Amino acid sequence: MYRLRSLREDHDFTQVFVAEYLNVQQNTYSQYESGKRQIPIEALIKLADLYETSTDYILGRTEVSKPYPRM
Repeated sequence: MYRLRSLREDHDFTQVFVAEYLNVQQNTYSQYESGKRQIPIEALIKLADLYETSTDYILGRTEVSKPYPRM
């Protein structure tokens, strides 16, 4: 989950800020970043919205960081 940390740092966010945004504990978010815990779909969608990217980019399925057009 290298991209989670990279995106967070690129936006100058702390783990505490992102954890509060997701309504989880900081150590839970840290486990998302380290890959020790899977990210729930709802949290993944919120992260994509926060970083204005796609879930595929966060998951490493594409190199294109632009989000898909909304329906």
